[in-house]
Amino acid sequence: MTGFVDECNLHAKGGDGGAGCVSFRREAHVARGGPDGGDGGSGGNVWLVADRNVSSLLAFKDFPFRRAGDGTHGQGKKKHGRTGDDLIVKVPEGTVIKDFDGELLADLVTAGDRWLAAGGGHGGRGNARFLSNKRRAPAFAEQAEIGEEKWLRLELKLMADVALVGFPNAGKSTLISRISAAKPKVASYPFTTLTPHLGVVRRNDDFEMVVADIPGLIEGAASGKGLGHQFLRHVERARVLLILVDLADVEGKSPSTQEEILISELGDYDATLLDRPRMVIGTKSDVATLPWAGPTISAVTGQGIDTLVGDLRQLVEQARVTDEEPTQYVVHKPIPEGIQVIRHDDGTFEVLGRQAIRAVALSDLTDIDAMNHAQERLQQLRVPRALARAGATAGDVVIIGSFQFEYEPDT
Repeated sequence: MTGFVDECNLHAKGGDGGAGCVSFRREAHVARGGPDGGDGGSGGNVWLVADRNVSSLLAFKDFPFRRAGDGTHGQGKKKHGRTGDDLIVKVPEGTVIKDFDGELLADLVTAGDRWLAAGGGHGGRGNARFLSNKRRAPAFAEQAEIGEEKWLRLELKLMADVALVGFPNAGKSTLISRISAAKPKVASYPFTTLTPHLGVVRRNDDFEMVVADIPGLIEGAASGKGLGHQFLRHVERARVLLILVDLADVEGKSPSTQEEILISELGDYDATLLDRPRMVIGTKSDVATLPWAGPTISAVTGQGIDTLVGDLRQLVEQARVTDEEPTQYVVHKPIPEGIQVIRHDDGTFEVLGRQAIRAVALSDLTDIDAMNHAQERLQQLRVPRALARAGATAGDVVIIGSFQFEYEPDT
């Protein structure tokens, strides 16, 4: 898995909407044509979608920016602008999405799971939308909304049937290269594997299971020592754990001590891992120097490999039957409805809320009709009442979106 990346940042930007058009009918034999400005198109959305054919987050390493298409502006003759194209961003199965404060936003577990990363802005309404009995010739339109923009943190938790867990240089990479087509780097020194590898084990009867070679753990991994958290999270979704203990001399640690430390680290990281089906196997039986009463293998000579694969198959099949189907887990954070007034340290008041911002997002607030429409809409939203409750007095500066004015209480 060349260039494997399991952590990255992503900047998602929804497309901007198009502005509404100010236009009036201009035709022969029509003395006073009415308003016919079309609406602007809405911007496209950015969607994150889990895809089985994507294996890592490498695509975001050097270019984390993803932007959806913008909507186009409205035109005369009630021609509406085109909606911007959505952007589908493919990520691996098992991708966890967080904000920069570490709060979980979504977990895309299986292929096809999708999450809205950044919504597109609404298109502005053309002046034809503001025609009324009181307003026969509106000379204003609505400006477009800017698309959502945010930084996200993506983390990948591998989806595997079996996770190989052991100390550095315990023979995990050699084993996975023996039982699958995976070709990880193999050498006789610790920390050969710095990134996870996936291998698919196939049997003649069409049975398949996915095995993950997790980089070697060290004592204290659960508390973050030696990149422990980055490695251990790949164990979380494995159905079966295969604990490998090195039968060659490893820093004076006996196989039983190795097993005790590894299981303790798994439990300290996530206590539910101790409830997973697991096997403990002694490796390097061809050069063993330490006593071990349990089953043994040699990935070099092939001793015990077929038996091991058969035993793992049984555990995996049992786990697949008892495991619930993985489901998409999303923390929904709906856009708050209504309005909110906050007071800044400099004494200004800001009105928050999508509806209030759209009420003043007009093309020409110097136009008396536009100003009257904005005031009517703010009254309907009870913005003056909210400002009074927040303590605003005559002459205070009020900010709504990009528009600001001096507050005058209702008489």
